[in-house]
Amino acid sequence: MQKFNSFAEFYPYYLSEHRSPICRALHYIGSSLVLGALLLMLVSQQWRYWWLLPLMGYGFAWVGHLVFEHNKPATFKYPFYSLAADWVMLKDFLTGQLKHKLPR
Repeated sequence: MQKFNSFAEFYPYYLSEHRSPICRALHYIGSSLVLGALLLMLVSQQWRYWWLLPLMGYGFAWVGHLVFEHNKPATFKYPFYSLAADWVMLKDFLTGQLKHKLPR
């Protein structure tokens, strides 16, 4: 298993595992649903559906990997870096920085 000493080392690897724009789009959808559901739970103070958050986030991402990327999600090997990288990738996409960071 590849070892990373920092998130800065991990992130380029993470992006290399997300070359398919459809896979990345599914990640963005899952992350957006998680943010929306979390906001709704905070406002309504209804926490009984908290267990759906990982299903929404990871469900879309894993379909992207299985169907479009044809690889295993980085979550299985690097759960914490992977979770952080998912949010950084979304931020990079929203700010227009992702196209400069994706491997060619």
